[in-house]
Amino acid sequence: MSWLKSMMEKEPPEPENPIGIVVIGTLDPDVHLTPKEMVRKSLTKAQFKCYDVGKKAPAADFASKAKEVNADIIAVSINTAPAKNNIPALMSAIEAAGLKGKVTIMIGGAAVDEDDAKEIGALFGETREEAVALAKKALGK
Repeated sequence: MSWLKSMMEKEPPEPENPIGIVVIGTLDPDVHLTPKEMVRKSLTKAQFKCYDVGKKAPAADFASKAKEVNADIIAVSINTAPAKNNIPALMSAIEAAGLKGKVTIMIGGAAVDEDDAKEIGALFGETREEAVALAKKALGK
């Protein structure tokens, strides 16, 4: 029921002095919004500015938005096997945008684990609390 409670929470206010910029979304063709929304709200509460590319976001959308807003972190929710199969496309889009090594990649969701994250050089979190801790650690906060 904690997921329901978190979805009922009011939208947190935008941070006045953000500690970092995060592009967040659910990788295509995944349509699961709840996990992404829980993490987005938690990151916003923790004073991160979040740009949401939404659900079923194509890999290129993550990279182009991250480049546009000079993101520190790309946070990707991956809850289905077909979305997991799009991880290589995501990494290619990030590399093509010139962001490899310049932006931290964080993944989480029901279809991925620590090994998947290690394989692509990303951080992995299982909970929204872990996502906040990882984001802060990535920025040295």
